[in-house]
Amino acid sequence: MKQILQNLGNGETLLADIPCPRRASGNVLIDTSRSLVSLGTEKMLIDFGKGGYLAKAKSQPDKVKQVLQKIKTDGLWTTVDAVKAKLDAPIPLGYSNVGVVCESSPNSVFAIGDRVVSNGPHAEIVSVPENLVAKIPDGVSDESAAYTVVSAIGLQGIRLMNPTLGERIVVSGLGLIGLLSVQMLRAHGCEVMGIDFDPKKLELARAFGATTVDLSANEDPVRAAEHWSGGNGVDGVLITASTKSDTLVHQAATMCRKRGRIVLVGVIGLNLRRADFYEKELTFQVSCSYGPGRYDPQYEQRGLDYPIGFVRWTEKRNFEAVLQLLSTKRIDTSPLTTHRYPFDEALKGYQAIHEQGAMGIVLEYASENEQDRRRNLIRTTQASDDDSTVPSGVGRKVDGGVPVLAFIGAGAFTTRMLLPLLRKENVVPHSIISGTGVSAAHAAKKFGFAWCGTEMESVLVDPTVDAVVITTPHQTHGEFVIRALEHGKHVFVEKPLAMDHEELGAVQTCLQTRPSQRLFVGYNRRFSPHTDAVKNWLRSAPCSKALILTVNAGMIPADHWTQDLELGGGRILGEACHFIDLARHLVDHPITDVKATAMTGGDGALGDCVAIHLSFEDGSIATIHYLANGSKAFPKERIEVFAGGKVAVIDNFRRSYLIGEKRSLKTRRQDKGHASELRTFLQKACCEGSWPIPPEQLFEVSRVTIDAHLQIRDQLARSG
Repeated sequence: MKQILQNLGNGETLLADIPCPRRASGNVLIDTSRSLVSLGTEKMLIDFGKGGYLAKAKSQPDKVKQVLQKIKTDGLWTTVDAVKAKLDAPIPLGYSNVGVVCESSPNSVFAIGDRVVSNGPHAEIVSVPENLVAKIPDGVSDESAAYTVVSAIGLQGIRLMNPTLGERIVVSGLGLIGLLSVQMLRAHGCEVMGIDFDPKKLELARAFGATTVDLSANEDPVRAAEHWSGGNGVDGVLITASTKSDTLVHQAATMCRKRGRIVLVGVIGLNLRRADFYEKELTFQVSCSYGPGRYDPQYEQRGLDYPIGFVRWTEKRNFEAVLQLLSTKRIDTSPLTTHRYPFDEALKGYQAIHEQGAMGIVLEYASENEQDRRRNLIRTTQASDDDSTVPSGVGRKVDGGVPVLAFIGAGAFTTRMLLPLLRKENVVPHSIISGTGVSAAHAAKKFGFAWCGTEMESVLVDPTVDAVVITTPHQTHGEFVIRALEHGKHVFVEKPLAMDHEELGAVQTCLQTRPSQRLFVGYNRRFSPHTDAVKNWLRSAPCSKALILTVNAGMIPADHWTQDLELGGGRILGEACHFIDLARHLVDHPITDVKATAMTGGDGALGDCVAIHLSFEDGSIATIHYLANGSKAFPKERIEVFAGGKVAVIDNFRRSYLIGEKRSLKTRRQDKGHASELRTFLQKACCEGSWPIPPEQLFEVSRVTIDAHLQIRDQLARSG
C-alpha cells in the first residue's frame, strides 16, 4: 500500500510503498476513502524538515540544551549519531482520515463495512484504536466527514471557553479551524467576530454569520471589538492563528471584558503581560488537541474510556458531536475545500499548501487493488527482479553459507544501534518487521533488507532465515522467543528475556526441547572493550571482589511505555538487568542472593530509584545503584571494581583505568559493546552453533532480575 511520510532531516515528503499495518489489539483496520491535509500542523512539519540544522536548533532551544549536555556526558560522536538517527526516522503525516472498516475484533462496536472517521494518517489502510474512531451518520459525505478531526480541535477550544447563549466571542485567525469554529459557535447561539488578513476567508466568515475585521485594510481589531460589544468588551477570544508574535494575545486581553476568557488553539508567541490579565482577572488556557483522552495511553491505546458522568466530552465524543453537526447541516464544509487530488498525486497537494488561498486539501483514494493494499510483506527496492527470498545459493552458515538474518522490530534503538553494524558483518539482511510497517520500510531501504513487513509469521515460516533478532516492546519478548525457537531459528532477543518467572520457565522448557537452537540476550555491556580491559587487569587478583555500579539513569515520565508494568515491565526489568548481568560477568561466579531496596515516596514512586545488592558464590558482592533522580551533568554509568588491592573504573564506557597505575583505555566513541555482541552472536550462534553466553547465565540473570523487580514492587505496594 502507499502512505505519505515526512523526513524531518531533509524535509522530503514521500509517497512510500509500505506493507499493510497489522491490526493491533483494540484497533480497527480501515480502508481509506478520503483524508484531509492539515495546513497548520503538516505545513509546520514540512517547513521544519526543510530548514537546516541551524534553523532547527533555533526553533527548538530546549532540545539544543539537551544535545549540549549529552555531548558533555556521552561524547560528541555518540551525540551526533543520536541526533542524526532521530532526524532520519520518517514520520507519518495526517490525522483526518475517513474510510470503511475492513477488519475488527470479534467484540468490537465496529462491524466490517462501517463508514468511520478517525485520526489515522494519510495511508491507503490504517490501524486506529477504537477510542479514536467514530461512525459516520447517513447523509454525511466522506468529504465532509474528513473535516471531523480538524473541527474537533476547534470544538475542544470552545468547550474550554464554555460560552453561553448570546455571548460575544472573537475568533482570531480564520483558517480551517477558525472557520469551522465560527460555525460551531454560531450553532451554540453565540455572536461571533472573525479576524484575519485574507479577504476570501473574511467573506466565508460573513457567509457563516460572523462580523469580521479585515487586518489587511488596517482595521483596528481592539476598537472594532469595543464597538461591536457596545463598549463592554467581548466575553471570550478563541485564538486559532499561527504566528511567532505575542501581539494576538495582547489584543485578545485588551478586547475582553472583565473576567473574560481567552483560549489558545493555534500556535503563537506567549510573552504574556501581567497587567493585561491582572487588572481584568482574565483567564487564559491552552487547548490540547481534540479533547480529554488525547496522549493518554490508557484511553487511546488500551481503550479505557472515561465515564461519561465524569468526563462528558472525550476526544471520541467530540468527533461524534462534530458528525452530528455535519448531519444537521450546522457545519458546512463545501466552501472550505479548495483542492482535490487523487491519492497517487498526493504530493501535488503538499505543493498546494504554499499556494495563496489554499485551505481544504482533500485526498481521494481509489477503491480498486484492495489485494495489493492488504499485503503485509513486500519486497523493497533493494531486492533484484529475480529475487524471491535471498540471493541464490545462500544457506545456513553451519552448512557453509552466510547467515541469513531477520529483524522483528524496527524502533529507534534498532535503527540507531544495531542495524548500522550489519554493514560490517558477513550476513544477509533478509527481512525486517514492525507493527505499522513505516519504520520497517524505511529501515529495509536504508540497510539493504530484501523484504519488509508487519507480520512476524511470514518471516518465521521462511526456511532460508537462520536467525531472528527480536527488539519489540518487552511484553512480547517471551512469546516471540518461543515462536522463533519453535520454527527452528537461532534467537537474539533484546532484554528482558521474560516478564515473570512463569514466562521465563516456558522459554527455558522450549529451549531444552530444541538442543540445536541458540538463544542470546542483548546484554551488550559484557562485550564492551572497557569490560574486557577491566577483567584482564584484575586477572592478577583472583580473590573475591566488591563492585559498585552507579547508574544515573535519568527521569522517564510515568506515561512512557517502559514504565507501564504490563508493556515495559518497569525499568528494573527492562534496564537494570544490564547491570546485574555485567556484575555476574565481572565476578564470573553464580549469584547466590539478591536484595533490592526501593526508595519510596517522591522521586521513588515509580520504582526506578533503587539499590540492588548481590551476593556471589565466591564471596564477592555487588551493589547496583539505579537512580532516576540525579543530574544530567553527572555521567550516566560508572563501574568500580575493588579487588586485591586494586581499583578498576569504567567511566561511562568512554574511559576505563586502574587507580594509581598507568593502564587505561579510552575509546573515540562511547562503546557499550553493541558491535562486539552482534559479531559474537553471528559467529558463535549462527556459524559455530555454540553459545555466546552460557544458557545457565542467561536464565540466572533473568531470575535474579525478576526477583529484584518483585521485591521492589512489593515494597512500593506496602509503602502506599
